[in-house]
Amino acid sequence: MRVLLIYPALPDGFWAFSWVFRHVITGRRAVNPPIGLATIAALTPPDWEVRLVDENIEPIDFAADADIVAVGGMSVQHQRQIEILKEFRRRGRYVVAGGSFVTLCPEHYQGCADTLIAGEAERVWPRFCADFAAGRALPLYTEEGEIALAESPTPRHDLLQWDRYLAGAIQFSRGCPFRCEFCDIIVMFGRKPRLKSLAQIEAELDGMRAHGVRNIVFVDDNLIGHPAECRKLLQFLIDYQRRHRYRFVFGAEATINVAAHPELLALLRAANFAWLFIGIESPDAEALQETRKVQNLRNDLLQSIRTIYSHGIDVFGGFIVGFDADDDSIFDRQLRFIVDAGVIIAMVGMLMAPPRTPLYERLRRDGRLAAAELDGDTLINAGLSTNIIPLQMTREQLFAGTADLHRRLLDDRNIYLRLLNKLRYLGPAPNYAFEVREWWSILRGLIVHGVLRGGPRRCFYFAASFAYALRRPLLFGRTMRTLIANWSYALSLKDYAERRLARAEPAAPSGPASRPLPAAAVAEGA
Repeated sequence: MRVLLIYPALPDGFWAFSWVFRHVITGRRAVNPPIGLATIAALTPPDWEVRLVDENIEPIDFAADADIVAVGGMSVQHQRQIEILKEFRRRGRYVVAGGSFVTLCPEHYQGCADTLIAGEAERVWPRFCADFAAGRALPLYTEEGEIALAESPTPRHDLLQWDRYLAGAIQFSRGCPFRCEFCDIIVMFGRKPRLKSLAQIEAELDGMRAHGVRNIVFVDDNLIGHPAECRKLLQFLIDYQRRHRYRFVFGAEATINVAAHPELLALLRAANFAWLFIGIESPDAEALQETRKVQNLRNDLLQSIRTIYSHGIDVFGGFIVGFDADDDSIFDRQLRFIVDAGVIIAMVGMLMAPPRTPLYERLRRDGRLAAAELDGDTLINAGLSTNIIPLQMTREQLFAGTADLHRRLLDDRNIYLRLLNKLRYLGPAPNYAFEVREWWSILRGLIVHGVLRGGPRRCFYFAASFAYALRRPLLFGRTMRTLIANWSYALSLKDYAERRLARAEPAAPSGPASRPLPAAAVAEGA
């Protein structure tokens, strides 16, 4: 049997960093490889021929000869996923769809695929393969239980073009113990984190090290969801790094309560973690209480971020506007908080209600789900899209305020102020996994395509931020690398926001939604 696995192109968005790949890190094409499909490949019978195509780094050959074409992806990719499925099916191929949107809303794939794989795939994909070989494949395979991650094999790293990605990817756990109202993670994966063994993690690290990978992202929904097991993982990583001369630089998603665990922060730093993505959501305590984000209420948010900085770990943040507690003052408050916190990678989106979440059900009961079409923009939370009807402002106010917040955050002066507010508290940062020659190339691309094109005002603030770095002579090299990386991130976000805001117009609500709406990217990631 010949299997073609396809990862659809991601829609244009903040996290695509397309500007960076066009102008600054020109040898790469995407942030992370599709490690989920590489795991599917490892679950496929060993005597079958498997190919993997990531449309983010290479075009799809629709004339490819295959017995099975399986298309995965996240909710934000579902529109392109359906286009690919339909084209291959039109050409007579047997097509299979899987991924998070298939799991949440399988009804949207009627007539698009021969078989749907809903839920975790470790058991159902081998069942499908056996049934297909026997000529009795079913139209739907659903995993109703929860997979023990000991059953998850080492991904087929040999199928990935590692030199086209900015970082590798690895998963230690699934699930999150918290109960955030808007999040579909606990719907899909449950609240009890399930873990891989350290031997499994070592095998995956060895595989990526063999392919020359230096940056690695833990794609767990919450790396510290099980603090005791996280400590064991970090102690293992420290030992692994020492044995291999600190080859890797790591990043991960976590919750803000990591700041209340100094021993975890020390272990993260010792293991060479450079950044954490954290769902901060809002500086408003009432909004956090409303959405059951109780872990963000236990300590002062600003001080928690600065505590993380003090360990040399950068913070990427998710922020939401449009909670029931939010009136039109939230935009100024979010701006002040993000600037004071020094968060450069700040994903600011309007509240979304993913299907099957507690938020979706509550708003459906209250008649506050706005009808919307299933298009790419609707799925992207980091921009002007939402399926909710806000409580204390009009939808027009929510759209206009969000657009203005993006513009103000990405003003050159506010980029500069955020950087200074980060550097005031940032301890010695890890060595980013680029050689000196690469850093010079990155800096050249940043200056030529970003700084100079921004005119005298941007040049001034860029130079002022580097002047500040000179005040830290003992940390100058690492501070310079942090500045280069953060200016690159900021200008990439600015490039996307300007294009996105220029074409976005709020859609008027037309009453409660009559069918499930798509999962938000923020819920998938944070």
